[in-house]
Parts: sequence; C-alpha cells; structure tokens
Amino acid sequence: MMKRRISTQHAPAAIGPYSQAVAYGDLVFTSGQLGMIPATGELLEGVEAQTRQAMENLDAVLKAAGSDWTRVIKATIFLADMADFATVNSIYGERFDGDPPARSTVAVRELPRSARVEIDLIAHR
Repeated sequence: MMKRRISTQHAPAAIGPYSQAVAYGDLVFTSGQLGMIPATGELLEGVEAQTRQAMENLDAVLKAAGSDWTRVIKATIFLADMADFATVNSIYGERFDGDPPARSTVAVRELPRSARVEIDLIAHR
C-alpha cells in the first residue's frame, strides 16, 4: 500500500509542512481542522462558529478523500477551554445518526491562531 495525499480547495490550505489528509489503503487520516474560512483563512469568532466551520472543513476533506461522516471511525477534539465542551459536543453530534465513532476530547493549553477548537478524524473510504 502507498499513502496518498488528499487536498481540496474547499478546506483551508495547510499552514505548515503537512497535508489536509492522507489516505493509506482504505483509511483516511485528516489533519486537525480549525474554524477557518477556506477562501480567506479567516478564523471565525466564538467556539460555536469555529466548531461549525471546522466540521464543514472536515466534510470537504472527507469528500475529497472519497469518504463521509458515516465512515468516520475515530475523532479527536482539542479544546482551548473545557467549559466549551457542551457547545462543541452538541454541534459535533449533529453529524452522527445514532452510530457515532470512537472519540477523545482533550483540553490543551493553546491552539494555532488562538483557536478555541480543533478536530481531526480517522475514516474508512
């Protein structure tokens, strides 16, 4: 098996030496997505807007990889403040119809660009 780089203009470009996602066999590993608008790189204000945009960015990356939310098997959510857990959890849960993937949620000291939330996924293609 060979790894394949996944890239789409419908999600923010990488801001460092990494890919938006990598496919290896039938698995897709996304890089963490922030609540940034792809066309402008603008980070939205507030955890709710950032979470919704991060999920939209992940949706675009999953589609570019030939996958979708029904095939997500693991998610990791990074929060700058655990007080945002309920808000992020509610928005995140909108993507899953009773069959959610495994997930970890971790509080971190700081995220790139002072974001409030970052989410990455592992999915099947």
